[in-house]
Amino acid sequence: MPKTRVEAFTDAVIAIVMTLMVLELHIPVTDGWDALLSQSHKLIIYLISFINLAIYWNNHHHMFQLAKTVNGSILWLNNWFIFAISLFPFATSWLSEFPTSQAPEMTYGTIVLFANLAYLFLAKGLIKGNGPHSLIAQRLKDNWKPIASVSLNVFALILGYFLAPIAVLIINILILIMWIVPEKKVEEHYQHT
Repeated sequence: MPKTRVEAFTDAVIAIVMTLMVLELHIPVTDGWDALLSQSHKLIIYLISFINLAIYWNNHHHMFQLAKTVNGSILWLNNWFIFAISLFPFATSWLSEFPTSQAPEMTYGTIVLFANLAYLFLAKGLIKGNGPHSLIAQRLKDNWKPIASVSLNVFALILGYFLAPIAVLIINILILIMWIVPEKKVEEHYQHT
């Protein structure tokens, strides 16, 4: 089964999700700088979510470039990934209204965990579907980032629940920093082709 429709569909969904998030940003109630500054936490949380989605898109793109084929199982794993991504506007909007409250922080962290789990299982599904000797299997072998991300997400949720809700957002920012640079083995492949 060709993979191009899966890639195009995922690209479209991520673009729509990014657009929906920006529509949740409302103009300040007055024309002064202080009104803009009062909205700064909303802009920061939007930026964090936008970067998160951009990183998912970049890595999804690289991963699918390595894959040769998809099957029904991979389609469902990709749909899980898309579903998780589609929850970002809701979580971002709620968190931007109540950035230090436990329920919005925990919800945001849970959605990020859900998306990271979906990405991890999608990668494993692509490796299985393309075979143990495929290019994707070779390049993603020993890829520690998805497992580290899920582990850090769980740690963030525990800290956020028992200590300070803001820990969820802080640890998720650290995860983003880890993912800013795409997987080196994948990048190396494209530098040599």
